[in-house]
Amino acid sequence: MTRFVMALDQGTTSSRAILFERDGGIAAEDSHEFPQHFPKPGWVEHDPLEIWESQLRAARGALAKARVEADEVAAIGITNQRETTVVWDRATGDPIHRAIVWQSRQTATICDELRSRGLEDEVRKRTGLVIDAYFSATKIRFILDAVDGAQQRAERGELAFGTIDSWLLYKLTGGRVHATEPSNASRTLIYNIHEHDWDDLLLGELGIPRAMLPEVRDSSGNFGVAGSEWLGAEIPIAGIAGDQQAALFGQGCTKPGLAKNTYGTGCFLLMNTGEDAHVSSSGLITTISSSGLITTIAWSIGGRVEYALEGSVFVAGAAIQWLRDGIGLIEHARDSEASAQSVTDTGGVYLVPAFVGLGAPYWDERARGAIVGITRGTTRDHIVRAALESIAYQTRDVVECVRADSGLELDVLRVDGGAAENDFLMQFQADILGARVERPPVLEVTALGAALLAGLGVGFWSDRAELESVGEGAQLFEPKLDTDRREALYASWKRAVERSRNWEEV
Repeated sequence: MTRFVMALDQGTTSSRAILFERDGGIAAEDSHEFPQHFPKPGWVEHDPLEIWESQLRAARGALAKARVEADEVAAIGITNQRETTVVWDRATGDPIHRAIVWQSRQTATICDELRSRGLEDEVRKRTGLVIDAYFSATKIRFILDAVDGAQQRAERGELAFGTIDSWLLYKLTGGRVHATEPSNASRTLIYNIHEHDWDDLLLGELGIPRAMLPEVRDSSGNFGVAGSEWLGAEIPIAGIAGDQQAALFGQGCTKPGLAKNTYGTGCFLLMNTGEDAHVSSSGLITTISSSGLITTIAWSIGGRVEYALEGSVFVAGAAIQWLRDGIGLIEHARDSEASAQSVTDTGGVYLVPAFVGLGAPYWDERARGAIVGITRGTTRDHIVRAALESIAYQTRDVVECVRADSGLELDVLRVDGGAAENDFLMQFQADILGARVERPPVLEVTALGAALLAGLGVGFWSDRAELESVGEGAQLFEPKLDTDRREALYASWKRAVERSRNWEEV
């Protein structure tokens, strides 16, 4: 009898596997970090084989920890770092280049060239996205240009492109399945979110052959079978979603107007907008708002596509990682909370972590990190606190966009991700938003979302109504800061952001 669903949660810095029980409880989990490669300033790459090996090791580790056999697992769900781009040889399964990571800015010049050709409006209208190095298509173009003969091989159908979900699916099925689903496809800059197909005009403009693209299937359903050679028995792969959409599903934000924020390497706020890709107070806006939110596909279940408004912050938890690994201000990420609480405020210091540019609402590829307001009295703890506060400020930037575009006040923000464990950050988030923050008892909602999609796909859970009881009970953080203080702090943050913008010269 199958008693579990396994989620493969492939993130930017680590690969994880979690076994979920029917009530949403965690039976076991395992994770493994893998190397980050930085060939040049602002460039970030991964070795796809290191990703695969770490993910397989995590899956095997979770089974071993739970003392569970593979035939007790009803299905596998995959959730993944989005936009990160892999191109591989169909015949050998070998990548032809390192994966270019979503954070990487190495395709900024390609983006500039697309804008110079006047494609911004067409891209927005068709994909819901802005032209930015964040998304996958310019990364494909970079790889095809960087590897000798790659363009010709792609045109002959010898090469395959995929985001990380497609890459893991291809490996798990022994090369039998090359597919993705709409939440990941909608992040590529070449998928038409209204026609639900790869866009021929944009493919032509970027010179990307359709022959190298994966098939797009529903987010919940049949994606093939993981071979028995990997985990000891064949297991259906029945759910896939990009990490932020998976978190939206795992948080139960399945109705229009519900929103969540995930605090991971980056920070991603999504609001469900239902079956309408155009949402504002007046009922209709362009596919990308003037304030910098993008329209994205949340998921597709039973052929029914649902959408979300999204604001992306490129650096959140990565700022704490930088404090630890880059400049050695803390020994462990968890130390940041005690350090921040040891001072009453930042002493006027603001840290803008624009290490790889700024996302919504600025979309400034040439912004770079800055620390402002330093005095002789500034200490390590002030800088650590400023780094944590920067995560909350950037989230408010996005919430302001949501308020403007949806016409809705955000009364409650559901939160998840590693940094959501930090009580100081969650309280400051509530304070600077002037809204309640709701933290679930289990923060692994990204993996849970993938598991729920997979479980639905094989009937482990009968329908979406049954999912409402999975993982109940949340901790609330109420705002305590008075309005004048809140607005003064936020105004100073906006001034600090301006100091970081347009720093890198063309």
